[in-house]
Amino acid sequence: MEDILQNISDPQVRSQAEKVAPFHGYLSTGAFIGIQMLNIAKRILDIKESDRLFVTCETYNCLPDPFQVLAGCTIGNKGLKVLDHGKMAATVTKRGPAGSKVKAVRVVLDPSKTQNYPRFHAWYMKTAKVPHPEAVSLLIEAGESVYSYEVLELEVPEKPRKQIEICQRCGESFVQKEDEWVCQPCSACSGRSQ
Repeated sequence: MEDILQNISDPQVRSQAEKVAPFHGYLSTGAFIGIQMLNIAKRILDIKESDRLFVTCETYNCLPDPFQVLAGCTIGNKGLKVLDHGKMAATVTKRGPAGSKVKAVRVVLDPSKTQNYPRFHAWYMKTAKVPHPEAVSLLIEAGESVYSYEVLELEVPEKPRKQIEICQRCGESFVQKEDEWVCQPCSACSGRSQ
């Protein structure tokens, strides 16, 4: 990893990589993509350190980790959502009042642009075995040139009031989503023991 870090000339990106690597377990290519996507979103949305972010990643593979470590977006604080579409894409927005519209950006690793870096494109399309250190080095070289982004306007949803109920089937408490009186697992499996 030290060899890869030496290739990063931007001290902010190097510091980000040093924070993400131990959290993720190593500096994977997908985690480095997340770092670059976060930096693109910060620039486009003029994000400050004090801004609370909301992120939707479109894959579970590596990409969400930098958003957790560097932006404090987690599943637990509802700042991170993962829709496992299998895409190297993330949508980032700042917090806004419920019912308002906020500016967001969806950043995607663009295969039409990764073609300009054949070895990296081979990693991305899984047509050749390219080790992470090599793929990350190619990403450092490519910078933002392998990404496309779209600026969006999203409506901030109302925060639903939490209603806790006792499941009429299993007797355990659950967060009621609508007017159901049976928890989701019991509703999905009518044969669950009581």
